[in-house]
Amino acid sequence: MTSTTERAGRVAARPARSSRYRRRRNLITLAFLTPTLLGLAIFFVYPLIASVYYSFTRYDLVSAPQWIGLRNYEYLFTQDPNVWKATLNTLWFVVIWVPVKTVFALLIAGLLARAKRASGFWRTVFYLPALVPPVASVVAFVFLFNPGTGPVNQVLAWFGIKGPLWFNDPAWSKPSLVLLGIWVMGDVMIIFLAALLDVPKDQYEAASLDGASGAQKVRYITMPSIAPVLMFAAVTGVIAAIQYFTEAAVASSVASGKAVVGEGISNNLGYPDGSLLTYTQWLYVRGFGTYQLGYASALAVLLFVVAAVLLILILRRFKAFTPEGAQ
Repeated sequence: MTSTTERAGRVAARPARSSRYRRRRNLITLAFLTPTLLGLAIFFVYPLIASVYYSFTRYDLVSAPQWIGLRNYEYLFTQDPNVWKATLNTLWFVVIWVPVKTVFALLIAGLLARAKRASGFWRTVFYLPALVPPVASVVAFVFLFNPGTGPVNQVLAWFGIKGPLWFNDPAWSKPSLVLLGIWVMGDVMIIFLAALLDVPKDQYEAASLDGASGAQKVRYITMPSIAPVLMFAAVTGVIAAIQYFTEAAVASSVASGKAVVGEGISNNLGYPDGSLLTYTQWLYVRGFGTYQLGYASALAVLLFVVAAVLLILILRRFKAFTPEGAQ
């Protein structure tokens, strides 16, 4: 009788100890997560909520915000001519710059993965440009593609080709930045290279025994294996294109002969002819050039919503190509 009572007491005490253990473990986990959660709340959640609030106000960073309802959004969609030009330029970078840079990075990674000799040397050569600071790389490119004295047009002239105006021509300014993006693709290329080298070789050997062609190996082995890396490159590329600022601003300033960026609404904004005016540049000018923080907050909120929608669409599209999505 006594042993039965003791056994029942031990069984009843187990849930209590288990509950205390879970609470203790949850508290320890929360303690470790506290710095991250505080940083997320201070540097993301609060600025996001504040931006949404300020987007409904007239605010100049000096006087108190004045509630004006949807006037900032009405002006944004109906009266601001530069915002649509900046939006189209940014969309161009998303649609053209991101795929071109990604495809070239994947092609170079594929060549390096097959390289037998001096592979380390060529990996270094293609990766080094990614280490160059953005401002320095843009200044160097504007010098190289200078229509009058740049070496690129001089080399083209040797072959009887008249080079374009590059950064001084609205039709060539954005393609010039695409060439710059291809040159500094080393960070994406090295990730693709690691993914390609990680694809199991026995799958290629089995496919060869079954008579699969090179295109079939790429379609059914390589692409599914590196799909997560492709998704990562697409997501980070779209985020970078949506926030494209430094390269376009510096290229406009240097090509126009005025190496000053962010000095209010200057004549070199988006030079030439507004072709390099991006959405984030216009947001910066309205916020910190004319101190229209309320309107700049509306621009930022719209940018956040569009970026979120684009990223959701990209994630769903890539999910459909994964083996789990195909099932």
